[in-house]
Amino acid sequence: MTATAPDDHRELPGRIMAREMAEQPAVLRRILAEGAPAIRQVAERIAARAPRFVLLTARGTSDNAALYAKYLLEIRLGLPCGLTSMSTVTAYGARPDLTDVLAVTVSQSGGSPDLVASTRAAREAGAITLAVTNNPDSPLAGVSEYHIDIMAGPERALPATKTYTASLLALYLFTEGLRGGDGAPARVLPDLAQRLLARHDEVRALAGRYRFAERMVITSRGYGYPTAKEAALKLMETSYIPALSYSGADLLHGPLAMVDNVSPVIAVVTDGRGGEALQPVLDRLRGRGADLMVVGPGRHVEKASAGFVLPTEGVPEEIQTVLEIIPLQLLAYEVTIARGQDPDAPRALAKVTETH
Repeated sequence: MTATAPDDHRELPGRIMAREMAEQPAVLRRILAEGAPAIRQVAERIAARAPRFVLLTARGTSDNAALYAKYLLEIRLGLPCGLTSMSTVTAYGARPDLTDVLAVTVSQSGGSPDLVASTRAAREAGAITLAVTNNPDSPLAGVSEYHIDIMAGPERALPATKTYTASLLALYLFTEGLRGGDGAPARVLPDLAQRLLARHDEVRALAGRYRFAERMVITSRGYGYPTAKEAALKLMETSYIPALSYSGADLLHGPLAMVDNVSPVIAVVTDGRGGEALQPVLDRLRGRGADLMVVGPGRHVEKASAGFVLPTEGVPEEIQTVLEIIPLQLLAYEVTIARGQDPDAPRALAKVTETH
């Protein structure tokens, strides 16, 4: 598929983001068909070294993918995980003992200096280092002992879409490889992703509801929490709507007070234990008269002010995350277009963010 010319980009705002969202089923198929053997091989090599702890490092959209990996590794393998604070190494010069620690750095470009410096320092401190990127020739891949290529192809729109779902799938396959699994349940994802994208008109209708929103709250629990954070990021960076993401549990500890019948609330309800844990939150939101949109199973959507039904029947809870974000990517896109803005080129942002 050829790149969009600059003139075409100006004539059709959002054309690049729309195209890259549409590529997601093909990217997922490519990872399953071509990338899975290499991911399994990396997982087997790392499993043989028996890491005792996992540190996950990332920024932005990749940070939300890393949070998903934290849930996977702790729930599926019982491995304790932490999200790193890179400034402890890059700004303060701390050098903790990372012997037998698996340090996983997730980055679309693999080019941010702080990610590279943090990973290099982790390796020097004794960590097993793994880079998960969309660029096997990146500086981050070069300083890491192991690398996983998410195989998403070039991503030109500033809002990351296909690299996010590709990262989720790659991290799922890696986690399954660590525990000796083959990731077979993920084979349903490309077709289901295609079905979700075909429902773009449903999302466009929902977008009209939120065109003039001044603030949004997005909440979930468990495997859905990374989706809530990523959806909030997509809305903020494309439409500039302040979108606040909370774990359902955290929402009840104070922020619930700001919820009213004006500011919309989006609840990502995973079909499984995460959704069950979110039920008291949904009850409280309805009790406050919130304008509640649910993304999840039909039985929850029908009790909300608005919603989008996900095809979750028979899909394991731990991989629903790959599907949940797709209608919310579409929502961010459509809200932005409705507000007369260009989701391809959010103001003040660059594709590679060079933090130090």
